[in-house]
Amino acid sequence: MAATLTFELVDPERVLASEPVEMVVLPGVEGDFGVLPDHAPLVSLLRPGVIAVYEGTKVTRRIFVAGGFAEVNEQGCVVLAEGAQMVDELDRAAVEQALKDAEEDLADAKEPSEEERARLERAVAIARARLEAVTAKE
Repeated sequence: MAATLTFELVDPERVLASEPVEMVVLPGVEGDFGVLPDHAPLVSLLRPGVIAVYEGTKVTRRIFVAGGFAEVNEQGCVVLAEGAQMVDELDRAAVEQALKDAEEDLADAKEPSEEERARLERAVAIARARLEAVTAKE
């Protein structure tokens, strides 16, 4: 049996994963990075994107995260996500509508504050990343 590390994924509502895995690839803000057993400790911010869970060389699960952060330590890899959902559960039509709505909200904002503009732009970025995840699964 190949070496494993403990992978835990938590979003504000629930624990989505707590299991031994051979490798995970995470969407870091500075680029995707893989975590294998005995990885050096680190903490990284995550951008909206997909976590790929591997068994050997095969991806067994793909999970969309809206951002968050990951900690790698001697026990394994813990991801605290702003929001997470299995890519297989995403509905393309709903994702496309959410992106359209987010883009319209941004376009319709009349002189928003810096905080409001940042919030609207973040919503668009998350919706675009979700659409990329859905498109990649097809």
